[in-house]
Order: sequence, then C-alpha cells, then structure tokens
Amino acid sequence: MGCYRYNGPVKIFDQVVQENWVGDTYAVSEAKARSNLIYRWKKAHNKTADSKVTLPGKITLLYGLSE
Repeated sequence: MGCYRYNGPVKIFDQVVQENWVGDTYAVSEAKARSNLIYRWKKAHNKTADSKVTLPGKITLLYGLSE
C-alpha cells in the first residue's frame, strides 16, 4: 500500500470547478487512489454519488509500494 497525492484541478462534467485541490490517500494502486480522492472531494463538497467528478491531473506516489 502506498500514500498518493493529487495536486491539480477538479472537473464536474468537464467544467473546471476548482483550479487547484490537494488531497492525500492511502491505496493499493493509483486507480484506487484516484477513486478514493474523488469520493473524498464529493463528500467534502456535498455532491451526490452520481456527479461526474474527474481529477485530470497527475497522481504521485509519495511513499510505499505501487502494484
């Protein structure tokens, strides 16, 4: 498991709603980390589960092992 960080824009339905958001999570893969971060952003901003939120920037592995 590794610690991943996202630092970049957040889009809802392909429209940028936040220019720069930073989030960290622990996950077994980069794909799972992206999913976790999207979930956290939705919860923090009171968005429903069916909102199409995307994180178009790069997710970096801070430390740990990636799959």
